[in-house]
Amino acid sequence: METVAVSPKFQVVIPKRIREKLGLSPGQKAQAILYGDRIELIPVRSIKGMRGFLQGIATTVEREADRR
Repeated sequence: METVAVSPKFQVVIPKRIREKLGLSPGQKAQAILYGDRIELIPVRSIKGMRGFLQGIATTVEREADRR
């Protein structure tokens, strides 16, 4: 766990180790979500960048008769 400070302009620096692990780049957008008593930052990825992230997921699910 890393501790960060909130600047007078309410800015926060994401620690380098976390930026590198997530592959974040300057100017990249993130969604800020209030979750209980914490803030979660979710990196916004392009559709092109999402290609293949579900590789290997099971697609053989039972479907209702009207959905076949």
